[in-house]
Amino acid sequence: MATHGATVTWQRGEEVFLDRRYSRAHLWRFDGGLEVPASSSPHVVRVPFSNPANVDPEEAYVAALSSCHMLWFLDLASRRGFRIDSYADDAEGAMLKNADGQDWIATVTLMPHVVFSGPLAPDGAVVEALHHEAHANCFLANSVRSTIETRGSWDYRGGA
Repeated sequence: MATHGATVTWQRGEEVFLDRRYSRAHLWRFDGGLEVPASSSPHVVRVPFSNPANVDPEEAYVAALSSCHMLWFLDLASRRGFRIDSYADDAEGAMLKNADGQDWIATVTLMPHVVFSGPLAPDGAVVEALHHEAHANCFLANSVRSTIETRGSWDYRGGA
């Protein structure tokens, strides 16, 4: 069994805090040493109390789901002998209100564009099956209640 962690830190600084006029900017630190500037989304907390240049939790959620799906897709394609030259996903998350009026990321739509090359060319059905299997194997997709859809495209550039 593996555990995964991150350290999240925030400092008040000179702000009053109790008036709710404080910066939501903070820092994520990961075990490999990477530090990522984070903040609340400017869609949730207005600027200047959020920093739109920083990653917000909603963006990170969408990126994490996209990344997990991509890593499984790459692995499954390579095991089947398909060579991938590039994979790019313009993933989007839609925040809606649930039945209780609470905001939640109801849908994450993955829109990967995959470029294949090499002697083995997949057809659309194979690519769709790879996406389906990647989704079924993705640890994160198996851990959330949001609907996750894939609307991808692909190219085959041939060659040996």
